[in-house]
Amino acid sequence: MGNTFGKMFAVTTWGESHGDAVGVVIDGCPPKIKLDESDIQSELDRRRPAQSKITTQRKEQDKVQIISGVFEGRTLGTPIMIVVWNQDARSKDYNHMKDIFRPSHADYTYQMKYGVRNWKGGGRSSARETVGRVASGAIAKLILRQQYSVEIIGYVKQIADMVSELEPEEVERSNIESNIVRCPDQKLADEMISKIEEARKNGDSLGGVVETIVKGMPVGIGEPVFDKLDADLAKGILSIPACRGFEIGSGFSSVTMTGSSHNDEFHIKNSVVRTKTNFSGGVQGGISNGENIILRAAFKPTGTIVKEQQTVDIYGNEVAFSARGRHDPCVLPRAVPIVESMTALVILDHILRQRGQVGSVMKNNNSKA
Repeated sequence: MGNTFGKMFAVTTWGESHGDAVGVVIDGCPPKIKLDESDIQSELDRRRPAQSKITTQRKEQDKVQIISGVFEGRTLGTPIMIVVWNQDARSKDYNHMKDIFRPSHADYTYQMKYGVRNWKGGGRSSARETVGRVASGAIAKLILRQQYSVEIIGYVKQIADMVSELEPEEVERSNIESNIVRCPDQKLADEMISKIEEARKNGDSLGGVVETIVKGMPVGIGEPVFDKLDADLAKGILSIPACRGFEIGSGFSSVTMTGSSHNDEFHIKNSVVRTKTNFSGGVQGGISNGENIILRAAFKPTGTIVKEQQTVDIYGNEVAFSARGRHDPCVLPRAVPIVESMTALVILDHILRQRGQVGSVMKNNNSKA
């Protein structure tokens, strides 16, 4: 239970961190979509380990393999199965952890829930599971871009106390991918990299914020009252390992504002209904209003650190513990494509749901009302 996400565009991820492989099954992908493994590989390369000096050095190529659902370069409308084989697990690095509940990990809770757990690399609770999210998200982004002119751009907004002041509309993808921390603010990116390297040397870790902007969003997408677009975005993104917070639009800062300063007033611009401001973040009443969707995801510091910590073992003894192995000192750079993917999965699923309603009409923010 809980391994499938979405209703019309449904994805089921499978596999464990140190198992033979990880992957995803996608059910509900429209037919006749031109799709090649390279379309998925480019996104997995942004998520894979050992891509830079500030990420884990686990050397996985994450080479994608499409097993079913694609014929002669086009989707069939049948389930698509994607596999990525694990090649550099090094399970021996976890031998000393098998009887220990690591602080701020899922070891204890998985043991209490299931009565058994895969202690090698965290098993199913590992961020390695997100390979399937990014693979399916790559397909969702491709469809959104080609058929609906929707573009999703994520980037690192904050590491620890270092916050970029760039506005979302100022961000260019080329600037994001020009540095290893994926922050479009070039000067701040260098400071972030130095801070992450310092944390690694000290056996510690850092957290931060990924900000995402969705451009070209159609009007009228979302399913109130329980499947509101922003509610499903929150669920999808908060399901990402290490994610501890979600905001859309003005988010928590709205509590310091008044209604008169926060309300997004409407006006006509180029014969189209628009809002003068976008504190709503592109969603009102759980339905997209045609403005850019702007959201933020907060990630805690990586739980696995070299510094000695106190914990307990499966026998009820209090013990000292120090992690070994290869781990990210900060998950933010690799979290960017994961946040983008979950955003794409939610939006495409809702667009397909809207398209399935009789008489539904979708307009992007350049269409006349």
